[in-house]
Amino acid sequence: MSETDVDRHENPGASTSLIKALGSWDTLAIGFGAMIGFGWVVLTGGWLESAGTLGAVLAFAAGGVIMALVGLTYSELVAAMPLAGGEHNYVIRGMGARWAFICSWAITGGYITIVAFEAVALPRTALYLFPGLKSVRLWEIAGSEVFLSWALVGAGAAVILTVLNIVGIKLASAAQTFAVVFLLIVGLMLVTGSFVGGETGNLQPLFTGGAAGFLTVLVVVPFLFVGFDVIPQSAEEVKIPPRQVGKLVVVSVIMAAVWYIMVVLTTASSMGVKDLAGSELATADGMAALWGTDVMGKVLVAGGIAGIITSWNSFLIGASRLIFAMGRSKMLPAWFGRLNPRFRTPANALLFIGALSVAAPFFGEAMLGWLVDSGSPSIVIAYFLVAVSFLLLRRREPAMDRPLRVGGKGKGGLVIGVLAAVLCLGLTSLYLPGMPASLDAAPWILFGLWWVVGAAFFFRIPGGIKPGPEAEEDLARALAARASRR
Repeated sequence: MSETDVDRHENPGASTSLIKALGSWDTLAIGFGAMIGFGWVVLTGGWLESAGTLGAVLAFAAGGVIMALVGLTYSELVAAMPLAGGEHNYVIRGMGARWAFICSWAITGGYITIVAFEAVALPRTALYLFPGLKSVRLWEIAGSEVFLSWALVGAGAAVILTVLNIVGIKLASAAQTFAVVFLLIVGLMLVTGSFVGGETGNLQPLFTGGAAGFLTVLVVVPFLFVGFDVIPQSAEEVKIPPRQVGKLVVVSVIMAAVWYIMVVLTTASSMGVKDLAGSELATADGMAALWGTDVMGKVLVAGGIAGIITSWNSFLIGASRLIFAMGRSKMLPAWFGRLNPRFRTPANALLFIGALSVAAPFFGEAMLGWLVDSGSPSIVIAYFLVAVSFLLLRRREPAMDRPLRVGGKGKGGLVIGVLAAVLCLGLTSLYLPGMPASLDAAPWILFGLWWVVGAAFFFRIPGGIKPGPEAEEDLARALAARASRR
């Protein structure tokens, strides 16, 4: 570990250091809460229609295995490098500065699409509780009408969450813990309702759509499971042993997989697939049917709102720490790498992301699908590069301090890394034109625009920065030398 890293890790009182305030439950709540957003409320009917009950379950089981393998590579790396920015640190050490930028820019793009998604999802969910929310029509985008009152709900929540995170990670994690506990209570009520009012006959058909249906569900897994990697983003603010942080990464993935499989099975038991597929909020309508009262549907919607808040909050934390790390290493303007002097939070990065989330609701509900699809490829690209860095560091730095070594000292770790990399490549191919789950034009346009912006920063990074423990310091020296010549 370099001197700069040691200072960050061992001198939390420094004005340039983040505050260590997160315990085990705080950390797990951030990772698990990030993965349980809003999709489980609104998308379940579509999953059942596309793949059938068992087909959807198998898709989430397969996706959970893939994400668990990726999570294992993260768990070793975060234990070895417990620094803000997660992937940024792993890839710059394993592959060099330019690859680190590609990885960090990719996962940041994925995070920001999720933050924007939640800003649009919140007012849509609130409509279930307050049907008269739509007033003062503004405009129409892609067939979706935008109303001022509707948009202000999302924009107002964006302001509140951004301010909450600027004030401090401890306050943000307390809100996260409360929302996750409420979410788990709602999940328990859904399971209980399935035993009380569910019917096994409603689980039919078990399979529909064949391989195409299975892939249609599998392709959303990166978007739904992204979030375990928020734990590494906040690792510099965790006050538990690095080895334990690594374990919590994998635990959060397992918990998310169990959650999604539970939602599929319980919702499927509530009513026929056709009825669920035609519902705007399938899981909420399923909950109401299981308990025989619309009140329980509203309770589940409240759980969905809790999921929106937990996911939104987690990705504000994750994206801001990544942007902060890139600003600290001068890959992005140094303004992003500054901390609020009072709260010692990456306030500038949070303000930037908060501004984007305030704007998102004004683009209407059509943004929901676009954001899901445009962010997923970037997320998988980042996961692939982390897996490759894991393998390279195993080969180049066998003596590197690894408080948690996955797969032992033999070839087990290499097998895990290779499987994670290959499976991520396989997931990436599912988005390409001609594949059963290929993306439409609008998501590719958003994806392309994000990378066009990234190219402007990428080509500012000097070439020849070799990977290794001193890569970030070498980059800083190269950038300083370039600035002195101007």
